[in-house]
Amino acid sequence: MGLYDRYLATRVRMSDAALPDRVALVITERDLLTDGAYTTVERFLDWAVRYGAETIVVYVSVLDEEVVPTLRQELSAIRAPKTVAVRGPDDERQADAPIQISIGLGGQSEFATAVAKLAEDVADGELTPAEIDEDAVEEQLVFPTDPDLVIKTGAERLSDFMIWQSVYSELYFTDVNWRNFRQRDYLRALRDYQERQRRFGQ
Repeated sequence: MGLYDRYLATRVRMSDAALPDRVALVITERDLLTDGAYTTVERFLDWAVRYGAETIVVYVSVLDEEVVPTLRQELSAIRAPKTVAVRGPDDERQADAPIQISIGLGGQSEFATAVAKLAEDVADGELTPAEIDEDAVEEQLVFPTDPDLVIKTGAERLSDFMIWQSVYSELYFTDVNWRNFRQRDYLRALRDYQERQRRFGQ
C-alpha cells in the first residue's frame, strides 16, 4: 500500500461516520475480458470485507447471453473471503450468501419476472391482489439486498441494474475503468460515502 493509500485508509478508519454494511459493484462483461480482471474482483471483495461490508453484490451486465456460462464458471472459481452465490439470467431461486454475483440480470428484466410470478400466484389462487406489497415483490427478486453504497466504474451513468434494490442507495460513479481500479479508488468511494448525509428518500 502506497503512502497516499495509507493516508486514505487512515481517514476512513479515523472518521466517526459509518461505513456501508452492504456494498454493490456494477461492471460489464467487457470489463472481465481484460487481463487481471478476475484478480481485481478478488481484491475488491477483500477490500470490502476488510472495511466492514457484511454483504457484497457484484452485478455483471451482459449484452451477449452466450458468454454467461463462461462468466459463471470463471466467477464461481474466484477466491473470496466469504461464501459466494453466482446467479445467471435463468436462475429464479434467491441468493442467500454474503457475496452475491449476478450475471446479466438487468433490473427491468428482474422486476418484470417478479411481477409475472406474482400474477401467476394470483391466477393460481395462492395470492390476492391486496396481498401484493413491497415484501411480496422482494421475495421474488433474485438478489433482495438493498445496498448502502453502489459503485459504478467506467462512466457516470446509470445502467439497467438493481432498479428496485438501489432506490435509497448512495451512488458513486468513477471514470476509472475496471482494469485500473485500485484500492485507493475503493477508499475514495468509502470517503465519499462517509461525507454524505443519507436521506432514504426524504
